[in-house]
Amino acid sequence: MNGNPRRSVKLGDLFAIKHGYAFKGEHFGTEGSHILLTPGNFFDEGGFKKKGDKEKWYSGKIPEDYILSRGDLIVAMTEQGEGLLGSAAIVPESSRYLHNQRLGLIQNLNDVNKRFLYYLFNSHPVRQQIRASCSGVKVRHTSPSRIYDVKVDIPPLPTQRKIAAVLTAYDDLIENNLRRIKILEEMAQNLYREWFVKFRFPGHQRARFVDSPLGRIPEGWKLKLLRDFITVDKGISYKGEFLTKDGIPMVNLKCIPPGGGFNRHGTKPYAGVHKSRHRVVSGDLVFANTDLTQAGNIIGSPGLVPRCGFDQGGLASHHICIVSVGKHSPVGKMFLFHLLQSGGFREFAKGCASGTTVLGFRSDDALAFEFVLPPQQLTERFEQIASDLYDLGESLNDRNTTLRRTRDLLSPRLISGEVDVSELDITVPVEVAA
Repeated sequence: MNGNPRRSVKLGDLFAIKHGYAFKGEHFGTEGSHILLTPGNFFDEGGFKKKGDKEKWYSGKIPEDYILSRGDLIVAMTEQGEGLLGSAAIVPESSRYLHNQRLGLIQNLNDVNKRFLYYLFNSHPVRQQIRASCSGVKVRHTSPSRIYDVKVDIPPLPTQRKIAAVLTAYDDLIENNLRRIKILEEMAQNLYREWFVKFRFPGHQRARFVDSPLGRIPEGWKLKLLRDFITVDKGISYKGEFLTKDGIPMVNLKCIPPGGGFNRHGTKPYAGVHKSRHRVVSGDLVFANTDLTQAGNIIGSPGLVPRCGFDQGGLASHHICIVSVGKHSPVGKMFLFHLLQSGGFREFAKGCASGTTVLGFRSDDALAFEFVLPPQQLTERFEQIASDLYDLGESLNDRNTTLRRTRDLLSPRLISGEVDVSELDITVPVEVAA
């Protein structure tokens, strides 16, 4: 700690907070020129969350002063979800996102590094102070004045930059792995579409096509129903009182993005009584049988239960169906996952669904879905390629779990000064030094 004097300040000594703009609800929609950011665009632990099909677009007139730029530091001023208040994020690109009234924009920095400030905001002592001073009963809020009163100890600016550089290196590795995982997923999806939707499979030039109730298909391919290959088991009904910080991980609707996949941040720990037949393990195929809105974007979307977090097994909620594949089935889980993801099944599920405020469909209805079954040799070839791509993605996810764990252990020690990097020769990237 010698040569690295720290100073005690209030956050209000370091920056100012600009309130967002009250954009008019009449211009909210599923499309528009810009995306309106909300507290839902933050992870609880901090960081920017892209919501995909759930983004809130804005089509009205936009004040120029409320269009965010790449690198802007924003803070959640309203607790839309448990633990979200005070979460900080860095805007990933310019001229796309809008500064909404429930967010604070950090500006006018005074002797503090922006990226260090991002990690400082997401540290436990700062978040705890913000939470302790908030107001509201059902929905908690904070304000610039309350944030300004938060007390912190910070090192000199050069050391802040080094701390930020170390932690940013971890985040960059994690983000790079996420991009690689996305590419692997797209490779499998594109291969499925080429072979089994567009019928450009190996040897397709020599194939003859015949008419079928589902259109022109290669000769020798057969029309089948899902019930010929799978059984479906609905997850458990649960009580909210048993959703705790510790328990068995439960797969729920938040785990299934629209269109399919798996959101690892969506699981809920469950400590209630459950039936063993509802347990899920790594590699299990599941799909959403409910959509809590009338949009139907999630219903029928499939997911594959990941390795991380499910090594001891888990549960599925009653909004999720668990798929069991027959022992002698000519198709495997990878083929079935992409079959359910391809679009036809999701439209079929939405068409079968009923409900006024909540859409849902019976698991038995799913079994009536009709599809084109390719020759087993071709499905086995796809299964092997897709499984290899999935395993590579899981390895990268495992690596990210280790990186996050290491970063989260290191971050409080660096910010508190317990680990001193002031004398270390650390290269500080330009974007971090700013």
